[in-house]
Amino acid sequence: MARKFIISIDLGGTNLKVALLDLQYNIIDREVLSTCSFLEKEDLISGIAYSINRIIKYNNLNKTQIFGLGLGLPGPVDAKRGIVHFFPNIPGWKEVKFRDILKKRLNLKVCLDNDAKLMCLAEYKLGAAKGFLNTLCVTLGTGIGGGIIINGKIYRGLNNAAGEIGHLPINEKGPLCNCGAYGCLEAYVGNKRILNQARKVFGRSISLEELSLLSSNKNKTAINVWRKAGGHLGFALAGVVNLLNLDAIVIGGGVASAGKVLFDSLKERLKQQAMSVQSRHVKVFRAKLGSDAGLIGAAILVKEGLD
Repeated sequence: MARKFIISIDLGGTNLKVALLDLQYNIIDREVLSTCSFLEKEDLISGIAYSINRIIKYNNLNKTQIFGLGLGLPGPVDAKRGIVHFFPNIPGWKEVKFRDILKKRLNLKVCLDNDAKLMCLAEYKLGAAKGFLNTLCVTLGTGIGGGIIINGKIYRGLNNAAGEIGHLPINEKGPLCNCGAYGCLEAYVGNKRILNQARKVFGRSISLEELSLLSSNKNKTAINVWRKAGGHLGFALAGVVNLLNLDAIVIGGGVASAGKVLFDSLKERLKQQAMSVQSRHVKVFRAKLGSDAGLIGAAILVKEGLD
């Protein structure tokens, strides 16, 4: 029987997304679960395996029709050996042979990589970064991840750990980050940090969706929260632009849904902080593939393999 489908997993600190795609990367079916509902590592592994089997059964398929399973994971991983080094925002994971575990449980081909690298791969192949040879893709969510394209290829670094822009230090005396260091970008513009800031100024709990809605309705307090986050992000990106002389920057993830107010403040700070030659031609785009980029990138990884 022909293998016509790919299953993709996009694991984040907040949500676990599972999708069935065809070989043209169209999403046929999906489900979203709360990562927080899986309290232990083994619970999460079992939940992933159960979701995969369920989506196969629900679509009246069998495993002989599945080309493979691709996973986008929120932290440093060894894509070649299939090992998770750790997850900054999900406790209990350290040097886990995740690919081997899933292959044994599911009897499927398994490929995995960092989620931001896969988002970058998808945006470069099919989305906003298409046609740009030197690109940084940033995903803004519970954590902040990055993927780098240099001369048309993903730059992985010595241990496949390149691209961790969320852990770029921007203040040596800054707050403690979940990675254990101080002053990381993620400690300023991860969604939990933004919501903590919003709670302080509004005096109550508030969601990202409400914060974005208030901002779009010209609420000055909400606008200031987003402008502050955009400024921190633009400051950090200026350093990356100076270092790598990029063609384009693509911003995705849930925080990017803030839209114009975030992007305007980001671009303003980037232009102020970056050197003139490097900043002159770099373009900043919102991710074209939206929240599906990680799922599509995982499917590309399965079909095309590591570059």
